Amino acid sequence: MPDLTTLDDSLGERLSLDDYRRDFRNRQWTIDGEDSWKLERAQHFIEPGLPSWDAFARGDWDTALHLVDAEREWIEEFSAQARRKRIRLYRVRVAEEPLTPYLQWEMHLLRLRAECGERIRIVDGAAVARFERAGRSLPELVTLGTSTLYRVLYDDDGALDGAIRFESPDLVRAVTGLTRGLFRRAEDVRSYFQQRVADLPPPRRDVLAGAHVRR
Repeated sequence: MPDLTTLDDSLGERLSLDDYRRDFRNRQWTIDGEDSWKLERAQHFIEPGLPSWDAFARGDWDTALHLVDAEREWIEEFSAQARRKRIRLYRVRVAEEPLTPYLQWEMHLLRLRAECGERIRIVDGAAVARFERAGRSLPELVTLGTSTLYRVLYDDDGALDGAIRFESPDLVRAVTGLTRGLFRRAEDVRSYFQQRVADLPPPRRDVLAGAHVRR
């Protein structure tokens, strides 16, 4: 298996943020009957422009959760389109405890996505330690079918900053295999949410208000 912590960027194409978004939109519905896998490793991101995250970042927890629920119609429509295309959506989310405020917020969104049909499971940091050289070194990875892999890039604050696109079938197969293996041993996000997240108190407002700072 390739060392996924040191993917050779020269084998792929660097895409700016706008180019990545455009490229992903153009490709995501072309994999009829195939799978898409996502591996999320970092414990904090920033997502300015997403209403729920914006409310979370300014310390308004109740509004943030209300706005997560407001995403249901859009997510249901997206999931319905995937079903029409016979595209199965899988996601493995690495979650270290105690959860960061960002992850506590994101778990509400992931539970909603799972309710709408995305197959999402949770693993702890120990599950990926053998793939990492130092610290949290696994990249954020997304596959589309058997033809496309993105290493999704973030800036130092955790904001989306484009991607490296790879089109090597061997590399796509390796990432899919790694993520599928983690998925098989992981916990469904809905049971994880009920046991580990549902009863958590809201993050402190002073911590929420500083959520733009990378942790």
